[in-house]
Amino acid sequence: MIRALFVGAGLFLAAASGVAYADAPPTAPAAASAPAAPKAWSSMSPQQQQLLQSYQGKWDSLPPERQQALANGSQRWLSMTPEQRSSAQQRFTQWRAMPPEQRQELRQRWQRYKSLPPEQQQRVRESFNRFRQMPPEKRTELRRQWRQMSPEQRRRVIQHPPAPRRPPR
Repeated sequence: MIRALFVGAGLFLAAASGVAYADAPPTAPAAASAPAAPKAWSSMSPQQQQLLQSYQGKWDSLPPERQQALANGSQRWLSMTPEQRSSAQQRFTQWRAMPPEQRQELRQRWQRYKSLPPEQQQRVRESFNRFRQMPPEKRTELRRQWRQMSPEQRRRVIQHPPAPRRPPR
């Protein structure tokens, strides 16, 4: 159980923290994907243009992938509720406060998560949700145990997670 929670929480926290933000450089596109076409500034809604106004003067010089990522991000932002925006703003502030090395590590973890088969991604999400539902004291204890593990112990936990326990009936 501890292994599954550590694996799930670690990967999911990394994935959640690695959300692409407007200031984060784009990740490399998948090899099989076609190159992105440039996104015309005029093709965006006035609300998107307002959100991205700091990019207006340099929009045409941005790589098409970056233009697309910014346009998609602005559209996501506009579709969020006020609570979702507040939460996203807090995560963005945390992201900006991280050292570049930590951001890079989180991006790499996100890519590893995204490369998992869908079933494993689902197990990670389930483990993370179980972790989140634990009392704060239990989460703190699990984090303490994780920090005390050697790199080899952590590697074994990650490579061989146990099957999730079923709640008693």
